[in-house]
Amino acid sequence: MTKIPYIHRDISWLAFNYRVLQEAKDPSVPLFERLKFLAIYSSNLDEFFRVRVANHRSLLRTGKKTRTSLDFEPAEILSTILNIVNTQQEEFSQVFEKEIIPELSNIKINILRRRKLNVDQKEIIENYFKNHMLPFVQPVLLVENKIKPFLVTGALYLAMHLEETGSLDKKPQYAVVKIPSDHLPRFMELPPKVEGEHDIIVIDDIVRHNVKLLFPGYDIIDTYSIKITRDAELYIDDEYSGDLISKIKKSLNKRNVGMASRMVYDRTVPKKMLDYLSEVFELSQYDKLPEGRYHNNADFFGFPNFGMSHHIDNPQPPLPVPHLEDVFSIFDSIRIKDRFLHVPYQSYDPVVKFFEDAASDPNVTHIKIIQYRVAKVSKIMNALKLAVKNGKQVSAFVEIKARFDEAANLLWAEKLEDAGVSVYYSMPGVKVHSKIAIVRRIEEDKARLYAYLSTGNFHEDTAKVYSDMGIFTADKRLTSEAARLFTYLETKTKPTRKFEYFGVGQFNLKPLLIELIKTEIKNAEKGKEARIVLKMNSIHDEEMISLLYEASQKGVKVQMIIRGICSLVPGVVGISENIEAISIVDRYLEHARIFMFHNNGKEKIYLSSADWMVRNLHRRIETMFPILDPDIQTIIKDLINIQLFDNVKARYIHFDKNNEYRTDTTDLAVRSQVETYYYMKRFTDSHESEKNKN
Repeated sequence: MTKIPYIHRDISWLAFNYRVLQEAKDPSVPLFERLKFLAIYSSNLDEFFRVRVANHRSLLRTGKKTRTSLDFEPAEILSTILNIVNTQQEEFSQVFEKEIIPELSNIKINILRRRKLNVDQKEIIENYFKNHMLPFVQPVLLVENKIKPFLVTGALYLAMHLEETGSLDKKPQYAVVKIPSDHLPRFMELPPKVEGEHDIIVIDDIVRHNVKLLFPGYDIIDTYSIKITRDAELYIDDEYSGDLISKIKKSLNKRNVGMASRMVYDRTVPKKMLDYLSEVFELSQYDKLPEGRYHNNADFFGFPNFGMSHHIDNPQPPLPVPHLEDVFSIFDSIRIKDRFLHVPYQSYDPVVKFFEDAASDPNVTHIKIIQYRVAKVSKIMNALKLAVKNGKQVSAFVEIKARFDEAANLLWAEKLEDAGVSVYYSMPGVKVHSKIAIVRRIEEDKARLYAYLSTGNFHEDTAKVYSDMGIFTADKRLTSEAARLFTYLETKTKPTRKFEYFGVGQFNLKPLLIELIKTEIKNAEKGKEARIVLKMNSIHDEEMISLLYEASQKGVKVQMIIRGICSLVPGVVGISENIEAISIVDRYLEHARIFMFHNNGKEKIYLSSADWMVRNLHRRIETMFPILDPDIQTIIKDLINIQLFDNVKARYIHFDKNNEYRTDTTDLAVRSQVETYYYMKRFTDSHESEKNKN
């Protein structure tokens, strides 16, 4: 394949994470929400280093290149990643220390360091340390080449420079002490110095204040925070033989003891001390990353707001869903016509009701579901267990290779099996990422299938913050193909009939997408209007990017809304000047995948579980399903247009103005997530008004 304009996926991902940091910088964002975005940025970066950077380090050790025809050198990519992250971390520290802390102080919330404490506050933290923290701090004096303590992945430590009291040679010695934020709250409220204010100390500084108790006979010269994250890849040697479940369980036990993929450290640490730590913990130049005074900033998710609601986002309570929540049986409503759901703007209750009604309905015989990620406390899973008690045949396909949810999914699978659910597990070499469920119901002595087809997981918690779409349908064109997919997952026998409406990964998903794009190219060549609108999390597959470049060059107008990775480079003259791309980062995580093709005026609209990553199009069972109901087509087109007109939270993805906020010539500010909420509210209100008339 010839060289094309292409951004390495990890460089593009860092650009996405910077958009998260931009939200923390934005003064129009409420103060506690800015803290939340600092937490998201930090959490994202931790996972990135545990997975992606660890992969590059592995390639570097083995001398391999990244697995792409573009042949990126791991050393080059690692160096670029570290340079970008270093710059971002400096900006992170600037935002936190120069903007967030002073603004917290303005609203009478003071983050105090130990030297700013009064006598009473010092006494409180000294007692707290002795009574609550002492069992967890694990002090270790380092001795080069002799004592090398194992640092727990993601845990916080203080690295200390000490000298023996009274020693004449003043030879430096070093030690580490654990900060027990995994056992105790990261932030502790103290009695305020000034009435009406709130004084808070980070527990890192409680440990700093008390470390002198841990090393009698030593003078503490200084302390610096450090944290190590470790490779989180499971590295299952052979998925195709033996017991895959057992192999995953064994690999999970090894995940937290993998090789170090990063040590973050206080950027003020002296070079001599950093070199010593590097030697002790066997770190290379690619493993070290300077940060500010504090690490594990994902803990800002738990920062107290003291009920100051004017410094958080205005509430947008989920809206009731017409035709689904106000009915005795959800199946009666779905049988009339397809029903649309858009979370978190609308309530997730209809999805729960779908399973609860199925569990209690005497006419329901079968329930089938694909489980990729599930809430810890799940009404849906409880409904499946109840359904078994009520004599239904219930089956669940559980993907136990869902990264960082492997253990949770194994636990749920065992609970479901114990309840009598037929559980089917991961397929070797392939992840099942589809988000569908079906119910079989006997009506007038005939079997009818009902389905819920979605872009998001069956997860009651993420449905509150992830923006996803789904449809409930009894349309045989869709339900029969959903049933065919479940039969394949359960029997591992390839369907004898082709998928006509669905695009399914491992069968026809990528060929169908290619065909749809090529149709637009042919129409453009004939002088007809040709347009593609794509909304997804990420696009990385080189073949699909090359095809979109070809479409652009033939005159097809391509509009893209990409939240995360975008290896495609829009706006390049002669290659991609007909491609426009934006990214929207706001209070909800944009998670829906929507693909729209003009098709010479006979528009085709699909929802999907699949991004256009190599893994989605080649190594996963994904589903892409058409929207056949004209009313739902109209809703989706309206919602897409709202996002395309966003001039508040949209950023350009572009070859020379990447991450610049999108502006236009209109005087009216359009913030798409707010506009979407009120669009869905008007939809709900119009239904209520019509119902009252009747």
